[in-house]
Amino acid sequence: MKRRNFLKNSSAATTAVLLFPAFPASNANENLKSIGVQLFSLPKILEKDFRGGIKALAEMGYKEIQMYGPYPFSVDSVKERWKSLAPQLGFSGSGFFGHSPKEVSSILKESGIKATSAHTDMETLQTRMQQLGEAADEIGYEYIGLPAIPEEKRKTLDDYKKVAEEFNNIGEQAKKVGLKFAYHNHGYGLQEMEGQIPLHIILEQTDPDLVFFELDIFWTTAGGADPIHYLESFSDRYRLMHIKDMKQKVRFSGDGGDPNQWMELFPYMTTAGSGVIDIPSIVSVGDKMGIKHFYVEQDFVENPEIALKKSFDYLKSITL
Repeated sequence: MKRRNFLKNSSAATTAVLLFPAFPASNANENLKSIGVQLFSLPKILEKDFRGGIKALAEMGYKEIQMYGPYPFSVDSVKERWKSLAPQLGFSGSGFFGHSPKEVSSILKESGIKATSAHTDMETLQTRMQQLGEAADEIGYEYIGLPAIPEEKRKTLDDYKKVAEEFNNIGEQAKKVGLKFAYHNHGYGLQEMEGQIPLHIILEQTDPDLVFFELDIFWTTAGGADPIHYLESFSDRYRLMHIKDMKQKVRFSGDGGDPNQWMELFPYMTTAGSGVIDIPSIVSVGDKMGIKHFYVEQDFVENPEIALKKSFDYLKSITL
């Protein structure tokens, strides 16, 4: 069955279950059934040996992955920017790591792992949605996410209102190719600007049927906001979550709006369960409020083979 037809049938089945529930839903004494990982957590390993890296994730226990771009079909300017950063990052691989979507699908199946979502840039979302949908038909991901709003598009509150309009358009185009668009928050937009909170503007002025959200618990905390507040206040919007812990409570030196401020906080990231963020409470609330996919993400982590296994084991031990 084609992915798009499957999604339509699944939607109908979900509606039937909601209208005629046979049993009351309960998560008592349950654990997370499926834990994923954002591939940006181990780019050097994947660049060297994609198949081996995926196999290693499966052996740790991971069942899902989230991919990141740019992809072969991404806009040229984005690929050039990425290429210019390669010496600083220490790796150049991204997207499909030199493989075709069909090859990626085969490699994932070998290890019993599913790609459930993928990240890409705003330009590619606006101009390459057809190609994103075609890749998804091969690989299987359902959500296509934006990891960050370009800095020039979020200078004022009016900018955020325009972004909300753009998100609705992107979500509409994503729906046409069988995908769901999700915005992943960073630490900016969480404090008042001109008397309003920018992220609230995006949440309130986007169509719930077209725009979904991915909660990053580290960046939300670093931005001075409470992840649980967003899960409970906008329970119908969040479908994905990024999980990384914080060694000690820390805030951005500014508004969290530029990459330099993000880089300053990388040393404070740590494996899930070894820091100060109340991950069990956040995950439990997220599960109840409709989060479908939980991903470990540890940017530039040393020894990812050890760190990602520790994070997986900790998350698997949480009772919902």
